[in-house]
Amino acid sequence: MLPTYQFICRSLRDKGHEVLSWHVADSEVEGKESLLTETQIYERDMSFLQESECMIAEVSMPSIGVGYEVCSAIKKGIPVMCVHMPDSNVSAMLLGNTYADISVNEYGDDSELELILNGFLSSFKSKN
Repeated sequence: MLPTYQFICRSLRDKGHEVLSWHVADSEVEGKESLLTETQIYERDMSFLQESECMIAEVSMPSIGVGYEVCSAIKKGIPVMCVHMPDSNVSAMLLGNTYADISVNEYGDDSELELILNGFLSSFKSKN
């Protein structure tokens, strides 16, 4: 998934959007995160949400942490877009969610993913 995370972060940055969670695109993320306590990780990730206009979550791999962050974003009124690869086991809690500001989109390749990102981000201002 690392190449996909890197692609998403690069695409957002190249279009002038600020990416708060660059650590997910770091090839050494696991080693670096192992140096943090659970509390430090929680506080960092929740502070990202406090600063965010929107959230993009790659949900091809089931993750309780990402689910928690998506739920927290929804509770804060932050628009969320989830993306996933075909044939992923995406949670019914995402696929069946009727909250107006959440969307779940399937992508097959980087160009398709970029179109989805562009569509979602068109309503948000870039930092450029």
